[in-house]
Amino acid sequence: MPTTTLRDAARELHDARLCVIPIRANGEKAPALKWTPYKVNRSTPEEHDAWFRAGRDAGIAVVYGEVSGAVEMIEFEGLAVREGVLDEVTEIMQASGLGDVWAAIQTGWATETPSGGVHYRVRLDGAPVPPNTKLAVRLAREDEYTPEERQRVAEKPACRIVRVLIETRGEGGYGLVEPSGGTVHPSGRPYVRIAGGPDSIPTIAAEYMEAVREVCRMVDAVPRPETAASAPKNSKPLPGGGLRPGEDFEHRASWEEILSGIFRPIRTAGSTTYWGWADGTRGAKATTGRDPAADRLYVFTTSSDFIPEVPYTKFGAWALLNHGGDYQAAARALRAQGYGDPTPHRGLAPVSHLPVQRASPPTDGALAIQYDPAQEPDLPEDPGPAALPEVDITNEADGLDGLLAVMAANQLPDLYKRSGGPCWVTTDDQGDPQLVQLGADNLRAYLADHVQTYTVTDDKETGGTKAVRALVNPRTCSTILGRRDWPLRKITGVVTSPVLRRDGSLITAPGYDPATGLFLHPRVKVRRLASELTPESLARAKDIVLGQMLADFPWQTPADRANFLGALLTPIIRPYFDGTTPMFVITATAAGSGKSLLKDIFQYCYGTASTPWPENDAELRKAITAQLYTTGQPVVALDNLPNGHVIKSPILSALLTEEIWRDRVLGVTATVSMPNDRLWVATGNSLRAGGDNGRRIWWVRLDPNCPDPDQRDGYKVGDLRPWLRANASTVVAALVTLVRSWAAAGAPTVRVRKGDYSEWASLIAGILDHLGVLGWMADQDDARALDDESEDWRMFLEAWRDAFGDRAIATGEALGALKEYVPTTRDDPPTAKQLGHWLKSRQGRYYGTHKLTMVPDTHRKQNLWRVDVHGAR
Repeated sequence: MPTTTLRDAARELHDARLCVIPIRANGEKAPALKWTPYKVNRSTPEEHDAWFRAGRDAGIAVVYGEVSGAVEMIEFEGLAVREGVLDEVTEIMQASGLGDVWAAIQTGWATETPSGGVHYRVRLDGAPVPPNTKLAVRLAREDEYTPEERQRVAEKPACRIVRVLIETRGEGGYGLVEPSGGTVHPSGRPYVRIAGGPDSIPTIAAEYMEAVREVCRMVDAVPRPETAASAPKNSKPLPGGGLRPGEDFEHRASWEEILSGIFRPIRTAGSTTYWGWADGTRGAKATTGRDPAADRLYVFTTSSDFIPEVPYTKFGAWALLNHGGDYQAAARALRAQGYGDPTPHRGLAPVSHLPVQRASPPTDGALAIQYDPAQEPDLPEDPGPAALPEVDITNEADGLDGLLAVMAANQLPDLYKRSGGPCWVTTDDQGDPQLVQLGADNLRAYLADHVQTYTVTDDKETGGTKAVRALVNPRTCSTILGRRDWPLRKITGVVTSPVLRRDGSLITAPGYDPATGLFLHPRVKVRRLASELTPESLARAKDIVLGQMLADFPWQTPADRANFLGALLTPIIRPYFDGTTPMFVITATAAGSGKSLLKDIFQYCYGTASTPWPENDAELRKAITAQLYTTGQPVVALDNLPNGHVIKSPILSALLTEEIWRDRVLGVTATVSMPNDRLWVATGNSLRAGGDNGRRIWWVRLDPNCPDPDQRDGYKVGDLRPWLRANASTVVAALVTLVRSWAAAGAPTVRVRKGDYSEWASLIAGILDHLGVLGWMADQDDARALDDESEDWRMFLEAWRDAFGDRAIATGEALGALKEYVPTTRDDPPTAKQLGHWLKSRQGRYYGTHKLTMVPDTHRKQNLWRVDVHGAR
């Protein structure tokens, strides 16, 4: 270059409208003065004379930007020149249609720097000069680290040390120019002009200059982090290695397909493809494939929908261009086009039913009373709990159908139905079974334990769907309970010992019996029984029951022992017959006679539901309904009635004659129906019966015939309660053996007549006859004597017949002549009118052999009465 001095250089630069400042000659390349004012005000020739006078060591620099006429400098570092970055940029410029622009820049004014780099200057037209900008960098290699950089990495291993490849000096920046040399640069080498000069700086339109910068950015080699806007977040691998639609698209789609109509490929160098606008104008705008391991789109223009200099995956770019960046919508669209493996659905993890205690199923036979643990056969291996059924409740109607289908498939343990709706079998704190009617909350809690209910939602991770655990809607539970019927197994009752089916077989396996609808919940362990019944086992069973357990009770007559044994066998044969059974009243002449012990035999063998004797009929009805509706024990005990109490209740009469008990349950508006299949037992001293109750009671009477009967000793089994605790399972096995022996003999019956109870009474008569037990129903005369009301009326009618013969008389005449025989109410004699009402309610009914007959007197307009004798003429 012709310029040889700094002053001459300053003049040349000033003439080219450039702002000049001096640079210190100490290798720091820093201005030799406070240069901020010169960012807006160009220096003057007078200042140049002072700064660059002869003999002064200094360098010279140009302040770029508006102050120098909108001049911008592009610097390629010596590292970029040596590594071929300048050549690569030149090739991209030529391939992208910017060849002429780039040639003008390279030949306008170019300076070689002491490090081997190149400075190019342009005068920008149509836009302000941007500030200093790093256009391209790369990560520094470890062998390039300075001592300070090594220390920084040691302190912060995650930091990135970079080397600048291309940068600009623009508004507010400056750059050294030739002929600066000597100590101005740390290397001591000068800046050398290699093309043109200040007066040949090319003027470049702003849009083309932006395109030049974009090309320079394309050779940036520092990885940029992906963002949520440019690439979906990494998802966990799908089970089985399946592909999501976006992942499949990433493998199969090409950038040409994705960018069609927006960008076109203009050059490929190695794995990198450079892209320009589809219309072929304004140079390269994007690159793909710079990293072969992670092919990403980098867009360098701000004129597209893409965020500049942010890496886009193929799926991210396609989602942006076609669905506004909505990855879920994009994934659905791609799946519809066949991308991705079949729609994945993540179901619930399998859950098993809660483990339940398995009871040992017994077999038929009678060797339980000769029990030998060594004879116990091995149980089959427990297969373990079954997996819970699954029901999709996303749609309430479909969920309702699904739950009903699970019910119909018998997949719900211990859930049954009766007239009031679904119910379950549970136990109370004493281990006694209970039948609990389910409310909506109960049903919802039950379904939570026994059914995996779920809703199906979109799975953001897989692009498919997934099941999410959810509880059944309370409204759905109420709808189920509001049905007229339910696809559940019907439960007819709970039994606590082996029982006899209609076909003569025994229910011995704990749990639900489909043939009868009964649920066996053994009160005591049901021992395994031999398959064949022998005379020896029958004799042993009779000895346990009659010769040991019942041997020392002070029965008033043999009939009382027979009656109690009939009651004790009734729970075992209850499913075998229809109809009701009478109430068994255990009474004695004195306290301590053993009434409670007899009742406790029922408790230890079968379990009893005890309830106190209510104060009135309304309370009695509530107590009866509660026992039938909630408890599962086959025996209900009304314990310790008041001494000398007269059992007289129309509610009790209805209970002992109705096979189905109907009543309203507390908290329920509808009437429920329950099978009346319990054995009702009452205890008390000197009890008697009144009204119709006398015909519905079976008496078991004890008479110790001694003072302080509770002090008696010398029983064969010792204290009965401890003996029962130890031998209850043996006693149950013995009772079952007695019934099995009778069934094996053809279940013979002895026909007896006892009104509503004739079928049951004939069965028990047949069993006791088979066993050789005497006295069944031999106490009927004595039983009638315990019916105070019947006895009073029998005596009254016999006295009437003796006094008036077959003559019809008025009630007043009878009342006057038979005052000492007329039945009373609370010890007060009735009036004539009241006696007339009593006679009307009893006409035609026999008391003993006598009955009342009404004879209307039309002349006197009154009713007359006479007493007829059965068989009399």
